[in-house]
Amino acid sequence: MARTADPARRAELLDQIVDYLAGHGLSTLSMRPLAEHLGKTTRVLTHHFADKEALLSATMERLDERHRAWLRAQPGRTGADSVGTIIRATWDWQLREENLPIARLVHEIEGLAAGGRLAGQVPRLLADRSEFVTGLLRERGVPEADAVRISTLANAAYAGLQADLLTTGERERVEQALDQLVGLVDGWVAEAVQDHPKD
Repeated sequence: MARTADPARRAELLDQIVDYLAGHGLSTLSMRPLAEHLGKTTRVLTHHFADKEALLSATMERLDERHRAWLRAQPGRTGADSVGTIIRATWDWQLREENLPIARLVHEIEGLAAGGRLAGQVPRLLADRSEFVTGLLRERGVPEADAVRISTLANAAYAGLQADLLTTGERERVEQALDQLVGLVDGWVAEAVQDHPKD
Protein backbone atom coordinates (compact mmCIF):
# COMPACT_ATOMS: atom_id res chain seq x y z
CA MET A 1 0.00 0.00 0.00
CA ALA A 2 1.43 3.37 -1.03
CA ARG A 3 2.24 5.87 1.69
CA THR A 4 0.26 9.12 1.77
CA ALA A 5 2.43 12.16 1.05
CA ASP A 6 3.08 14.28 4.16
CA PRO A 7 1.58 17.77 3.51
CA ALA A 8 4.26 19.56 5.57
CA ARG A 9 7.06 17.71 3.78
CA ARG A 10 5.40 18.43 0.44
CA ALA A 11 5.19 22.17 1.23
CA GLU A 12 8.86 22.21 2.24
CA LEU A 13 9.75 20.39 -0.97
CA LEU A 14 7.73 22.89 -3.03
CA ASP A 15 9.63 25.81 -1.48
CA GLN A 16 12.89 24.10 -2.45
CA ILE A 17 11.59 23.58 -5.99
CA VAL A 18 10.55 27.25 -6.29
CA ASP A 19 14.04 28.28 -5.18
CA TYR A 20 15.58 25.84 -7.66
CA LEU A 21 13.51 27.24 -10.52
CA ALA A 22 14.41 30.79 -9.50
CA GLY A 23 18.04 29.86 -10.05
CA HIS A 24 17.71 27.58 -13.08
CA GLY A 25 14.60 28.72 -14.92
CA LEU A 26 11.43 26.93 -15.84
CA SER A 27 11.72 26.27 -19.56
CA THR A 28 14.34 23.52 -19.15
CA LEU A 29 12.76 21.86 -16.09
CA SER A 30 13.48 18.12 -15.98
CA MET A 31 12.73 15.76 -13.11
CA ARG A 32 16.11 14.03 -12.95
CA PRO A 33 18.32 17.16 -12.68
CA LEU A 34 15.84 18.65 -10.21
CA ALA A 35 15.95 15.53 -8.03
CA GLU A 36 19.76 15.47 -8.14
CA HIS A 37 19.93 19.13 -7.12
CA LEU A 38 17.61 18.48 -4.19
CA GLY A 39 19.59 15.41 -3.15
CA LYS A 40 16.57 13.20 -3.80
CA THR A 41 15.60 10.47 -6.20
CA THR A 42 12.98 10.93 -8.89
CA ARG A 43 10.94 8.39 -6.94
CA VAL A 44 10.72 10.85 -4.03
CA LEU A 45 9.37 13.50 -6.41
CA THR A 46 6.83 11.16 -7.97
CA HIS A 47 5.71 10.17 -4.47
CA HIS A 48 4.55 13.77 -3.99
CA PHE A 49 3.70 14.64 -7.61
CA ALA A 50 2.26 12.22 -10.15
CA ASP A 51 4.27 13.66 -13.03
CA LYS A 52 6.08 16.76 -14.27
CA GLU A 53 2.82 18.57 -15.04
CA ALA A 54 1.50 17.95 -11.52
CA LEU A 55 4.80 19.18 -10.07
CA LEU A 56 4.67 22.29 -12.24
CA SER A 57 1.07 23.04 -11.26
CA ALA A 58 1.79 22.60 -7.55
CA THR A 59 4.96 24.70 -7.79
CA MET A 60 3.11 27.61 -9.41
CA GLU A 61 0.41 27.37 -6.75
CA ARG A 62 3.10 27.59 -4.08
CA LEU A 63 4.75 30.56 -5.79
CA ASP A 64 1.33 32.24 -5.94
CA GLU A 65 0.83 31.59 -2.21
CA ARG A 66 4.19 33.13 -1.38
CA HIS A 67 3.42 36.12 -3.61
CA ARG A 68 0.02 36.71 -1.95
CA ALA A 69 1.52 36.46 1.54
CA TRP A 70 4.14 39.03 0.62
CA LEU A 71 1.55 41.42 -0.85
CA ARG A 72 -0.58 41.17 2.30
CA ALA A 73 2.46 42.02 4.43
CA GLN A 74 3.19 45.28 2.62
CA PRO A 75 3.37 48.26 5.03
CA GLY A 76 0.98 51.14 4.40
CA ARG A 77 -1.47 49.06 2.38
CA THR A 78 -4.43 50.01 4.58
CA GLY A 79 -4.25 53.71 3.75
CA ALA A 80 -1.19 55.13 5.46
CA ASP A 81 0.74 55.51 2.20
CA SER A 82 -0.29 56.57 -1.28
CA VAL A 83 -0.76 53.87 -3.89
CA GLY A 84 2.24 55.28 -5.76
CA THR A 85 4.41 54.97 -2.64
CA ILE A 86 3.42 51.31 -2.28
CA ILE A 87 4.13 50.65 -5.98
CA ARG A 88 7.59 52.15 -5.56
CA ALA A 89 8.28 50.17 -2.36
CA THR A 90 7.19 46.99 -4.14
CA TRP A 91 9.55 47.75 -7.01
CA ASP A 92 12.48 48.38 -4.66
CA TRP A 93 11.82 45.12 -2.76
CA GLN A 94 11.40 42.95 -5.86
CA LEU A 95 14.61 44.27 -7.41
CA ARG A 96 16.86 43.77 -4.39
CA GLU A 97 19.75 41.53 -5.36
CA GLU A 98 18.50 38.62 -3.25
CA ASN A 99 15.00 38.82 -4.80
CA LEU A 100 16.02 39.15 -8.45
CA PRO A 101 15.89 35.39 -9.16
CA ILE A 102 12.21 35.24 -8.17
CA ALA A 103 11.45 38.39 -10.20
CA ARG A 104 13.08 36.79 -13.23
CA LEU A 105 11.17 33.54 -12.66
CA VAL A 106 7.86 35.40 -12.50
CA HIS A 107 8.60 37.09 -15.83
CA GLU A 108 9.60 33.77 -17.38
CA ILE A 109 6.36 32.15 -16.20
CA GLU A 110 4.26 35.00 -17.55
CA GLY A 111 6.09 34.87 -20.88
CA LEU A 112 5.55 31.12 -21.21
CA ALA A 113 1.88 31.51 -20.23
CA ALA A 114 1.40 34.31 -22.79
CA GLY A 115 2.97 32.06 -25.43
CA GLY A 116 0.59 29.22 -24.56
CA ARG A 117 3.46 26.96 -23.48
CA LEU A 118 2.33 26.05 -19.98
CA ALA A 119 -0.16 23.33 -20.97
CA GLY A 120 -3.13 25.22 -19.57
CA GLN A 121 -1.39 26.08 -16.29
CA VAL A 122 -2.04 29.81 -15.86
CA PRO A 123 -0.44 31.32 -12.78
CA ARG A 124 -2.51 33.66 -10.61
CA LEU A 125 0.37 36.09 -10.12
CA LEU A 126 -0.96 38.68 -12.56
CA ALA A 127 -4.52 38.44 -11.23
CA ASP A 128 -3.22 38.72 -7.66
CA ARG A 129 -1.30 41.89 -8.49
CA SER A 130 -4.34 43.39 -10.20
CA GLU A 131 -6.64 42.50 -7.28
CA PHE A 132 -4.11 43.88 -4.79
CA VAL A 133 -3.80 47.26 -6.51
CA THR A 134 -7.55 47.43 -7.13
CA GLY A 135 -8.07 46.87 -3.40
CA LEU A 136 -5.63 49.65 -2.52
CA LEU A 137 -7.48 52.02 -4.83
CA ARG A 138 -10.89 50.99 -3.50
CA GLU A 139 -9.74 51.55 0.10
CA ARG A 140 -8.76 55.10 -0.85
CA GLY A 141 -12.18 55.91 -2.21
CA VAL A 142 -11.71 55.19 -5.91
CA PRO A 143 -14.94 53.84 -7.49
CA GLU A 144 -14.80 50.19 -8.59
CA ALA A 145 -14.77 50.75 -12.36
CA ASP A 146 -12.02 53.37 -12.07
CA ALA A 147 -10.07 51.18 -9.65
CA VAL A 148 -10.08 48.23 -12.07
CA ARG A 149 -9.05 50.42 -15.01
CA ILE A 150 -6.25 52.19 -13.11
CA SER A 151 -5.00 48.92 -11.64
CA THR A 152 -4.91 47.23 -15.05
CA LEU A 153 -2.97 50.09 -16.60
CA ALA A 154 -0.59 50.50 -13.64
CA ASN A 155 0.20 46.77 -13.47
CA ALA A 156 0.80 46.50 -17.22
CA ALA A 157 3.14 49.50 -17.16
CA TYR A 158 4.90 48.21 -14.03
CA ALA A 159 5.48 44.76 -15.51
CA GLY A 160 6.73 46.26 -18.77
CA LEU A 161 9.15 48.58 -16.98
CA GLN A 162 10.44 45.73 -14.83
CA ALA A 163 10.98 43.55 -17.90
CA ASP A 164 12.80 46.47 -19.54
CA LEU A 165 15.16 46.83 -16.56
CA LEU A 166 15.80 43.09 -16.25
CA THR A 167 16.53 42.93 -19.98
CA THR A 168 18.64 46.06 -20.46
CA GLY A 169 20.03 46.79 -17.00
CA GLU A 170 19.41 50.50 -17.63
CA ARG A 171 18.18 51.35 -14.14
CA GLU A 172 18.35 55.16 -14.30
CA ARG A 173 16.27 55.45 -17.48
CA VAL A 174 13.71 52.88 -16.40
CA GLU A 175 13.30 54.21 -12.88
CA GLN A 176 12.74 57.73 -14.19
CA ALA A 177 9.81 56.26 -16.11
CA LEU A 178 8.68 54.39 -12.97
CA ASP A 179 8.72 57.65 -11.00
CA GLN A 180 6.49 59.20 -13.65
CA LEU A 181 4.14 56.19 -13.46
CA VAL A 182 3.94 56.55 -9.67
CA GLY A 183 3.05 60.23 -10.04
CA LEU A 184 0.42 59.45 -12.66
CA VAL A 185 -1.21 56.81 -10.46
CA ASP A 186 -1.43 59.14 -7.47
CA GLY A 187 -2.83 61.84 -9.76
CA TRP A 188 -5.47 59.44 -11.10
CA VAL A 189 -6.42 58.49 -7.55
CA ALA A 190 -6.82 62.14 -6.52
CA GLU A 191 -8.90 62.89 -9.63
CA ALA A 192 -11.16 59.85 -9.17
CA VAL A 193 -11.77 60.65 -5.48
CA GLN A 194 -12.49 64.31 -6.30
CA ASP A 195 -14.95 63.32 -9.03
CA HIS A 196 -16.71 60.81 -6.76
CA PRO A 197 -16.60 62.13 -3.18
CA LYS A 198 -17.92 59.84 -0.47
CA ASP A 199 -21.40 60.60 0.81
